[in-house]
Formats: sequence, C-alpha cells, structure tokens
Amino acid sequence: MKLYIACDHAAIEMKDEITAYLREKGHDVEDLGINVGEKIDYPVAAEKVARKVVADNTSRGILICGTGIGMSIAANKVKGVRAAAVSEVYSAKLTRIHNNSNIICFGARVIGIETAKMIVDAYLEAEFEDGGRHAARVDLITKLEENF
Repeated sequence: MKLYIACDHAAIEMKDEITAYLREKGHDVEDLGINVGEKIDYPVAAEKVARKVVADNTSRGILICGTGIGMSIAANKVKGVRAAAVSEVYSAKLTRIHNNSNIICFGARVIGIETAKMIVDAYLEAEFEDGGRHAARVDLITKLEENF
C-alpha cells in the first residue's frame, strides 16, 4: 500500500521510527518530511500529505505533530480528505471501518512509539464497510464538503 507521511518539528523522531517500521512491513512509504534541524508549520505539512492522498485515492496518509489535532484540522480543509486524530487503537480501527478515513493523525507528545505502531497497524488493517449506513453517512459528509 502506498503511504504518505509527514510531521512537524515536534514529531520528527516518531515519524522516522514509524516510517522505518512500515517499510520493514513492506509498505511503500513516501516521507514528505521534515527532518532533524528543520521546522515547518503543521498546516503546511498536512497539506502536503492531503494533496498526495487525494491525488491517489488508493493511498493513505499519516500525519504526526504534538497532539495530532492541528494536523487533522488542517488536512480536513483539503477537499476529499477525511482525516482523524486518534490516540488509541479502537478509534484508529473504527475511523477506517465507519468513516472511510484516508489520513490518520496522532501526537508524539500524547502517545509513545509502541502505541503509535499499534494504531498504525489497526488503521492499515481495517477496511471500510462499504454499503449500508456507513457509506450513506460518508456520502452525507461528501455532500457537506461539496456545498461549502
């Protein structure tokens, strides 16, 4: 699976560890930065990943900042993105199954690396339950996006 990942200066170490972890598992991960010694405003990093994920609707994104909240807010401004900030496995799984999220966000100041790995695994292993009430609700979200 093609994955795009980025972080702000609060999460470089975690981004690097998650990138290596996912590559070891055989995922095609494109690291959109940043690296040690660099700084970036989280909306800029979020936009980089969001635009890539929207352009390739078979891919998914991972954004990491201090809390994951700012990244998710910024990413969700890009049409076609359904980004979710999570800090535990259950929500990571359900945001994919119920909301068809295409970007997951979490915070390096909120969770540790082992929890981050479990979150990423749960998210990537889950599939959207296409059809039924979940698909209808995602369609409603898309309609809201189109109207604004």
